[in-house]
Amino acid sequence: MVDFQALAQTVGINLGTGAVIGGLIGFTAKKVAKVLAILVGLELALFKFLESRQILTVNWDKLGASFLAAGEAAASQTPPSWLMTILSTLSVSGGFAGGFLLGFKKG
Repeated sequence: MVDFQALAQTVGINLGTGAVIGGLIGFTAKKVAKVLAILVGLELALFKFLESRQILTVNWDKLGASFLAAGEAAASQTPPSWLMTILSTLSVSGGFAGGFLLGFKKG
């Protein structure tokens, strides 16, 4: 006989744990993305300043192309096998996804 109460409790714990972990990771991911955007912006401003002082010559076309290439490479990568294993557990991954979105939105 299946103990539905124990099963519901296990699913609830997995869902809640996934939501908390996802929320923390989403919050952190948004903060890291903001910091990286600021650093890239400062770096580009520094390049432009040094170029205006004729200390440095920047090939802006090549720099822009390298940013696009890096973005395309990141988008085309397949996720690691451990990530697929984690996402295959539905109750944890459902909570994780919800928590991640909430953490990313609030971050």
